[in-house]
Amino acid sequence: MASSSRELHFLLIPLMSQSHIIPLTDFAKLLALHGVNVSIITTPLNAQKYKSIITHARKTNLKIQLIPLHFPSQEVGLPQGCENLDTLSSPELFKDFFLASGMMQEPLEKLIQDLEPKPSCIISTSPLTWTQQVANKFKIPRYVFDTISCFTLYCSHILNQTKIQETLVLDSDSFLVPNVPHKIEFTKAQLPFDSRKQSSQDMESILDQIKKSQYLARGTLINTFEELEPWYVDAYKKVVNKVFCIGPVSLCNKEMDEMVDRGNKASIDEHCDYLNWLDSIKPKSVIYACFGSLCHISYLQMKEIGLGLESSNVPFIWIIRGLNFTPQVEKWLRDENFEERVKGRGIIIRGWAPQVMILSHPSIGGFLTHCGWNSTLEGISCGVPMITFPMFAEQFYNEKFIVNVLKVGVRVGVEVSINSWNEEKNGVLVNMDQVKKAIDQLMDKGLEGEERRKTANELAHMSKKAIQEEGSSYLNIKLLIEDVMQVLKNKV
Repeated sequence: MASSSRELHFLLIPLMSQSHIIPLTDFAKLLALHGVNVSIITTPLNAQKYKSIITHARKTNLKIQLIPLHFPSQEVGLPQGCENLDTLSSPELFKDFFLASGMMQEPLEKLIQDLEPKPSCIISTSPLTWTQQVANKFKIPRYVFDTISCFTLYCSHILNQTKIQETLVLDSDSFLVPNVPHKIEFTKAQLPFDSRKQSSQDMESILDQIKKSQYLARGTLINTFEELEPWYVDAYKKVVNKVFCIGPVSLCNKEMDEMVDRGNKASIDEHCDYLNWLDSIKPKSVIYACFGSLCHISYLQMKEIGLGLESSNVPFIWIIRGLNFTPQVEKWLRDENFEERVKGRGIIIRGWAPQVMILSHPSIGGFLTHCGWNSTLEGISCGVPMITFPMFAEQFYNEKFIVNVLKVGVRVGVEVSINSWNEEKNGVLVNMDQVKKAIDQLMDKGLEGEERRKTANELAHMSKKAIQEEGSSYLNIKLLIEDVMQVLKNKV
C-alpha cells in the first residue's frame, strides 16, 4: 500500500479558526506519515501564522504544503485582515464570516484545475458545506472532519430527533437525554444556540446546512479515539456514512519545538521563564487555567477567576488572551498588585501559550478549562484531571462527558450559556468561592481525587496507544487511505 499511497493527494480545508486549523494541520502530519501528499487550503494571513508548523514537518520529509487563497473579508463588510474567527469582535459577524468562506468556492475550483498532482479527495471541517459541491464537480470523495466528540454528535442527533428540548419553558427546566447509557441532564439555559439568542435563526440555518452536508459526505473523520467513547462511537456509526476515529491528532507533536510551533512564531527560549518555574514545582501540584481563543469573559468574571486562583493557595499558570486581555483587566491586575501578591506561586501569561507542552509537564495537576473539544482532548491525552467552566456552543456537552462519563473532572458550577459578547450582559457566571472550591475538590488527596487521577492516567495511556502503529486511530487512517484508493480504482 505504501507505494500506492505516494500517488495520493489529499486536499484539507479547515474553517478559518484556530480550533479547526490546528487539529486539521496536526491530522495532515499523521496522514503524511503514511506517505500521502497533503495540501492545506488557507488564507494569506493564516498561512503566515501557521507556516512554521509546515516548515518543521517538511524538515522530516513529510509532503505537506500550505496553499493560500484570498479571503473576501472586505467584500462582505468585515474589517480588512479579518481572516480568522478568532479576530471577530462580535458574534453578529459570524454570518458574514461564513458568507465570505463560501465565496472561496470559485477560487478553489480554479486552483484545483491547475493543481498537480490532482486531488484524490477533499477533507473539510464540517461548517464548510460548499466543499461538497466542489468534490462533486471534480468527482472526488469528500470527508467531513469533525472537531467535536462522538458523544456530542450522538446526543445532538438524539435531541434533533426527539425535540425533547422544545417542550421546555423556563431556562431552569431540565431534561435527560434519552436512549444513552449515562445520566446526561441539561437545562434549557445550557443548550447551544437556544431560542433566547438574537442570531438563533441564522445559526440554526447554518447548523441545518451542516447536518444535511454531513449525510452527503462519503465519510466522517472524528478527532477522538474508539477506546475513549466506545458506546457513542458505535451509536454514531449507525447515523452517518463511514466513521473514522483518527485522534487525538495533537499527539503527532512529540518534540518540544513542535508543541511551540502550533500557530505561534515564538521560539522555545521565549517560554523558558515559566518552564523553569514549573521544573521547580513538585509533580501534579499546579493548576493550568486557560479558556481558549473564542470565549469572551467579562471583566467582572475575570476578577472572580483571579481571586479564586489566588485564594486556593495552589500554584497556578493563568493564560489571559484574545478578547479577555482588555485594558480594564490589565488595570485591575496592576492596581491590585495581583502578580506581586501571588509571586512565586502564580504566573500570568498574556497572549498565546504552548498548551500541549504545558499540560505535558509533570508539575501540572489540574486544568481549569472552557471545555472546548480540542482542549478537552489535550487534557485527556496528557492525563490531567479537569475543572469544567463551559460557556457556549457544545462546551456543556463536553462538561457532561468529562464529569459524568469519563469521571475525570469537577464542575465549577456554570449553569447558563453565555449568549452575548457584551460584558455587562455576561456578568459573573461563578464567583471566587466556587472557583476555590472546585480547585480544592480537584486537587484533594482523598480517595475520590486519587480515583480521578488514576482514571486520567489510564486514558492518557490509551490515547497514546491509539495513534501508535497498529493502534485504533493509526489503523483507521490506513482504512481512510484505502477507502480513497478504492474510490479512485472504481473510477478507472
